[in-house]
Amino acid sequence: MTMNDHWGYNKNDQNWKSAEVLVRNLIDCASKGGNYLLNVGPTSEGLIPGPSIERLAAMGRWMKVNREAIYDTEASPFPKLDWGRCTRKVSGKETTLYLHVFNWPADGKLIVPGLKNAPRRAYLLADQRHQSLTTAPAATGLCVALPATAPDALSSTVVLKIRGNLRIE
Repeated sequence: MTMNDHWGYNKNDQNWKSAEVLVRNLIDCASKGGNYLLNVGPTSEGLIPGPSIERLAAMGRWMKVNREAIYDTEASPFPKLDWGRCTRKVSGKETTLYLHVFNWPADGKLIVPGLKNAPRRAYLLADQRHQSLTTAPAATGLCVALPATAPDALSSTVVLKIRGNLRIE
């Protein structure tokens, strides 16, 4: 993926993708089991353009908090999520779902469609204390009660720890 519209440096190309687009592209690739190769082209003087540095720094800040939701993850078990994407890790008899929320629900209720498991634990990855979030079964899946505002405007990650096999209808 390019950071603007060209694979190499082009002084006339100032159509830079935002940090939000780049982070969400990274999440989208990971949620499909892929990797994200991001092209960075130096100028003729060998310098990385300022807009590239700014966007890479923003991605680095996001990754510092959310790296476990990207590195060594597998593709989403859900075909489509209207509010964002999902990655997962399986360790023994426990599955960790990382819900990457792009569109924070105004009513504070995040519905995970078709999920029938009751999570052992639910929390926001950005919350260093990992305070528990309340979950409850819903007619269309699992409802996770979220705070009024998202911890990160680019993408906020909700973690669900689930014992046993995933049950998704």
